[in-house]
Amino acid sequence: MNAVVAAVAVMLVLSLCRVHVVVALIVGAVTGGLLGGLGLEATLDAFQGGLGKGANVALSYALLGAFAVAIAKSGLAHALADRALGLVNQQRGEGHGKLKAMLLMVILAVAFSSQNVLPIHIAFIPLLIPPLLFVMARLNLDRRLVACVLTFGLITPYMFLPVGFGGIFLNDILLANVIESGADVGGVNVMAAMALPALGMLLGLLIAVFISYRRPREYDDARIEQGSSESVSYNRWSLVVALMAVAVAFSVQLWLDSMIIGALAGFVIFSVSGVVRWREADGVFTEGMKMMAMIGFIMIAAAGFAEVMRATGSIQTLVDSSAALIGNNKALAALLMLLVGLLITMGIGSSFSTIPIIAAIYVPLALQLGFSPLAIVALVGTAAALGDAGSPASDSTLGPTAGLNADGQHNHIWDTVVPTFLHYNLPLIAFGWLAVMVL
Repeated sequence: MNAVVAAVAVMLVLSLCRVHVVVALIVGAVTGGLLGGLGLEATLDAFQGGLGKGANVALSYALLGAFAVAIAKSGLAHALADRALGLVNQQRGEGHGKLKAMLLMVILAVAFSSQNVLPIHIAFIPLLIPPLLFVMARLNLDRRLVACVLTFGLITPYMFLPVGFGGIFLNDILLANVIESGADVGGVNVMAAMALPALGMLLGLLIAVFISYRRPREYDDARIEQGSSESVSYNRWSLVVALMAVAVAFSVQLWLDSMIIGALAGFVIFSVSGVVRWREADGVFTEGMKMMAMIGFIMIAAAGFAEVMRATGSIQTLVDSSAALIGNNKALAALLMLLVGLLITMGIGSSFSTIPIIAAIYVPLALQLGFSPLAIVALVGTAAALGDAGSPASDSTLGPTAGLNADGQHNHIWDTVVPTFLHYNLPLIAFGWLAVMVL
């Protein structure tokens, strides 16, 4: 059995059995390393060598967590939650349906903005979502639906719109690796290539909204109150400072291309203004780092897992064996290459990291089979994006869980990973395959 397939299978089975994702990643990596012929010592060396590659992202999220707690202290998110709760209390019955729709649209808009307009990725989730949990409970809103909305907003913009993170994914990584691998895509419109796959994501969202999770779901209000932070007082000054800090953090991040420095600059604004008192700054900073610690550790472990998979050489073997099965069958070729991309991304948790792994093999094979440049871009881009939703180690699933599980009533695997896998990966395979065949 291929070591990558075995490692990902072990990791997924353990995760579904409610074993912690970090433990599942470690056990999966060791399993893959041993089956790949590395031996225990070489496997552990490769795993430890890969840990450092996830440290920068983990530190970024830790500092963004501290910044998010500072914003929470200002009362900005609670002001929004209080306004939403006031609307809930004013309207009943029919009005609640409109409020649900409005709340979901606001969450979706913020998620979209976090990828393209103000690229802070998942840092907004632990800031915005926990204060809204009580409002969601009053509306009987299924959190699995909210997880699907958040994941859609975190993935679809970067795989379709070449702005912000989308500019990095589509232009700097996707097109650059396709060109480096031998395809002439000079005149390719990357948005046209990824339009059908993005439409598949939209179909998955509509199914989640109007079919899968339209029914009300009840949550324990007492647990929400226990899991929520202490009551936060706010005034006009604290809200103005919060908006200023957000603007400074975004500006510094875009200027220096550093989430770490951007978050630090925003935190300094809170400290200097007095919204976060100087003697409380250390505690606020520590609280924020704790809040994002789980995501950081999982991403560090995922980097170690990915390094073991690369060291075994089994990724290349998996791609080569798929190519051998294909022959001259273009339809089968497209399907198998998409499925292999799904498997790789599910394991390493990063669509951005999957493209360099698969492009070197997929592009020459696709050229040999006669796929057009537009179809090749759609193939590699979709194969990489597959698995970002539904991977236990992806920040696109870890982020929603970090916010929705603030009170312990939202399970990462069964309430985020499984719903997003079913609603996004399955349509993405179908629409990605269709794109490759018709473009």
